[in-house]
Amino acid sequence: MKNTDTTPLPDDIESLKKLVLSLQDESKKYQQLYYETLEKWQLALRQRFAASSEGYQGQGELFNEAEEQLTPSEEEVAAEETITYTRKKTRRPSLAAELPREEVLHDLDEADKVCDDCGNDLHRMGEEVSEKLEFIPATVKVIRHIRPKYSCRCCEQKATQTTIKIAPVPASILPKSIATPTLLAQIITAKYQFGLPLYRQEALFKSFGIELHRQTMSRWLIKLGLQLEPLYERMHELLLKQPALWSDDTPVKVLDVDKTQCTMWVYGCGGDKPIPIGNSPPLPNIVFYDYQDGRGGLHPNHFLSGYTGLLQVDGYAGYHKTQATLAGCWAHARRKFMDAKAVQPKGKTGRADQALNLIQKLYGVEKQLNQATVKEKQALRQTEAVPIMQQLKAWLDKTAQQVPPKSTIGAAVHYTLNQWDKLQVYLEQGEAAIDNNRAERAIKPFVIGRKNWLFSNTRSGARASALLYSLIETAKANGIQPSIYLTALFEQLPHCKENNKLDHLLPWAIKF
Repeated sequence: MKNTDTTPLPDDIESLKKLVLSLQDESKKYQQLYYETLEKWQLALRQRFAASSEGYQGQGELFNEAEEQLTPSEEEVAAEETITYTRKKTRRPSLAAELPREEVLHDLDEADKVCDDCGNDLHRMGEEVSEKLEFIPATVKVIRHIRPKYSCRCCEQKATQTTIKIAPVPASILPKSIATPTLLAQIITAKYQFGLPLYRQEALFKSFGIELHRQTMSRWLIKLGLQLEPLYERMHELLLKQPALWSDDTPVKVLDVDKTQCTMWVYGCGGDKPIPIGNSPPLPNIVFYDYQDGRGGLHPNHFLSGYTGLLQVDGYAGYHKTQATLAGCWAHARRKFMDAKAVQPKGKTGRADQALNLIQKLYGVEKQLNQATVKEKQALRQTEAVPIMQQLKAWLDKTAQQVPPKSTIGAAVHYTLNQWDKLQVYLEQGEAAIDNNRAERAIKPFVIGRKNWLFSNTRSGARASALLYSLIETAKANGIQPSIYLTALFEQLPHCKENNKLDHLLPWAIKF
């Protein structure tokens, strides 16, 4: 039987008006919820299928207003139409001049070195040279350490005790193992620099006729972590003496830790490569990974204990517990507006374009500061970036009152306003960058490697990984090939008697 019961409508007009108004308000709420859900769906599609790029089409003209980038009318398009295309020119890969060369001469036979017309001898007028790259596969060999034993023949016959002399065992980074510095350097760089897991390396060594199990290599790495701990802590001490740092983090899965999310933090100073300052040697670039069992704010607070300098970070609230001066990241704010731009109607200019245009002006100022000193950066930012920031702040305050806070553009506006104090710090601090992209580039090798090995088995393994990543990425940041640095380090470390005198083994100071 069909239920025909309905809620009776009021009879008086005033009550009906109130009911209609309440239904209209409810309809607006559902409409807004629909648009918010639609934007989230569009963003999810973009993140899943679209190209991963933060490029903004207005970057080439940083100082054009968004209002000037209007779509041309059909008449304008019809009046002038130019059809152009570009063709990629094939470019041969360049071969470094320092690579060894082997010359192969392709000459004519002596009988052919005569003129076909008159029969006279030909003279050499020049030559054509082409180069090809030869790859020589890695070679392995066994080094036999032979220590002759010596004894006294006379004592053997007459004395009750015979002294036997033998040369001491050569110092080794891993005593009583078959590992040499070059082998260890190969294993470490293959895993941590090129993302090759140990089980694949096991198969690789097997192709050379070497039975080297992944469990053995894993034990070696953990033992190396213990040996290198004093050097790792020394890098930590030197890092905290720098005037400006940056930091980021990423999750990592550790099987024997009873937590849903463990974290690999990265801290550092400097850039991607050494930059000389006048006649002085370049300042060291340090990249330091720190494994922790969680992501709470107590971890950066403990790591940065006593540090009161500048710290460039993203919007994570856990950094607020530190004593550092926090500088924000304009790249994170820009990404929010890029998301808002992605859900705009195609071909239309909206609020997101206005914000992106102003942000790109800030980046345009930074492009002029590549070779500037700290004081020059601060001065130019005050004269050129501050007015842009004031214009952007006024636009944010106005727009915040006009857009729903849960919409994509509203979320971008409110995120930027909430981070505003930190986003302004770089204007006063010449040591700071406009964004935290250097930290994101530093964490990227770990993220790429994680896609191959997926997880760490133990906490000690994760900590050893943090240490070895720190050495490799610091070597790269100082212009040193990691395999060369690690080989030299493993050769020299066993001869160091005191753990408190290791500065000469740091990546930027070691002698080869």
